[in-house]
Amino acid sequence: MSRPTVRVLALLELLQARGSASGAELAQALEVDRRTLRRYIATLEELGIPIMTSQGRFGGYQVIPGFKLPPLMFTDDEAVALAMGLLAARSLGLGRAMPAVASTKAKLGRVMPERLRARLNAVDQSVALELTRPIAPIDEHVLGLMTTAAQERRRIHLQYRTPQGENTQRDFDPYGLVCRAGRWYAVGMCHLRKGLRSFRLDRVGAAAALQARFDRPASFDALAYLKESIATLPRAHRIEVVLATDLAAAQREMVSGFGVLEWTGDGVLLRSQADDLDWFALQLARLPFDFRVRSPAALRVAVASMGRRLVRLAAPQGRA
Repeated sequence: MSRPTVRVLALLELLQARGSASGAELAQALEVDRRTLRRYIATLEELGIPIMTSQGRFGGYQVIPGFKLPPLMFTDDEAVALAMGLLAARSLGLGRAMPAVASTKAKLGRVMPERLRARLNAVDQSVALELTRPIAPIDEHVLGLMTTAAQERRRIHLQYRTPQGENTQRDFDPYGLVCRAGRWYAVGMCHLRKGLRSFRLDRVGAAAALQARFDRPASFDALAYLKESIATLPRAHRIEVVLATDLAAAQREMVSGFGVLEWTGDGVLLRSQADDLDWFALQLARLPFDFRVRSPAALRVAVASMGRRLVRLAAPQGRA
């Protein structure tokens, strides 16, 4: 679809969303001049969409109140994005939401033009997404309540089963939600433990919104917090390894949740914890850059042992 057509549709979306907007605001949002904006307004009017113009300091453009706009208008790129989103939604562990995904696709198919409907079906029939599936299902009611509470900054009360199987009651301020490695997590302030915590939603027995409100820390990154908390869970061995590379390269190569990375000036310090040092040595061996084990000494032994094994396996075999 041509660029001007995309911008005309974008203008219609802006008018729908804002109700009324000045010419300067619309031109800035579309990154065009006022003359081009007036041409786009004329194009909408030619399509039968009545635009009301008001003059003066608070003047602007708006769709005439009461006019019923077409239910859906998508560009080719938007249709593909929508189809990919519906495809990915099937892998999020929301079992009871699957009928809603199917009905949404059916409704879109009924109102889309044939060309876009074909694009939607093509994605559905030819694209496969390999996403990690949740190990345990979650309650969509709990997910919906958590997302609403996070958006409204509203405290909730949780019935939560700990990893040890203990049923607990606690108040919780949800700062954000994360879907990672096949599980849903809520991250925020736990008033029982009086600190930041993450909770697996498949362990939430029940949740209820409270009247109390909270303030979320500015620029809080729920995913970054969750990755670091998982990487630093107490395990049998505390590990420090210096990687001979820069921070960006280390971040590209590290498995998610593998450890915490810190630039030291002469390399990247990897801090982690593990129960199985042989497994950790294998993860280090796959890295494309050199490294030096600071601690523990047992990890140096595991790396050396793995090195000898790899050399042995790579050596040419003698004739029988």
